[in-house]
Amino acid sequence: QNAFGNDYGTEAVNTLLKRMEDNREDLAVVVAGYTEPMKNFIESNPGLRSRFNRYFYFDHFNSTELFQIFESFCVKSDFTVSEEAKEKLIDIFNLLLEKKDDSFGNARTVRNIFEKCIQNQANRIVKLKKISNKTFKTL
Repeated sequence: QNAFGNDYGTEAVNTLLKRMEDNREDLAVVVAGYTEPMKNFIESNPGLRSRFNRYFYFDHFNSTELFQIFESFCVKSDFTVSEEAKEKLIDIFNLLLEKKDDSFGNARTVRNIFEKCIQNQANRIVKLKKISNKTFKTL
């Protein structure tokens, strides 16, 4: 919304529809989001409904897959995961999956947990007198 409380959504949709029509031979548009908000978006304009007619639905990751995502964040940041942390993380992921709602973030949730783990690790090792490279790189 702008400073006057006007929503730019209608203008954005109209611009998108025009581009999709004018460039239909060369343009592919993918929209993604949670199921209900996406339904609302598509239903907001008949032009959207007629142009977006293929849908893909993805299941949530399971706890093992969520841990694999966590490990990928670790690899990118040069961290390793202790066995104890791995077990705790899988338990946490199982619990989160049991309690998930429509806004559960899958990889976004994992990224947030990863960032929190780094904060916790930093808070833990700052109290140590001697820090080995292994300690520094292990979550």
